[in-house]
Amino acid sequence: MDPMYYDTITKLEDMGVDREYIQGWIGGFMNNPKREEQRVTKAYDSGYGDGTNKSTDNAEKWKA
Repeated sequence: MDPMYYDTITKLEDMGVDREYIQGWIGGFMNNPKREEQRVTKAYDSGYGDGTNKSTDNAEKWKA
């Protein structure tokens, strides 16, 4: 597994980022299909986009 994956998850957790953002980031990073439409939140969607792009550009917006 790419060390970036573990390092980024640890960084996001240490920052106190919303768990939905982190779950979305993981899904996007791993190229998993998105959740069902009724379970997608704004935080998840933002994380999914960042994970797909291998970035954390929007993480600051989702700090708890």
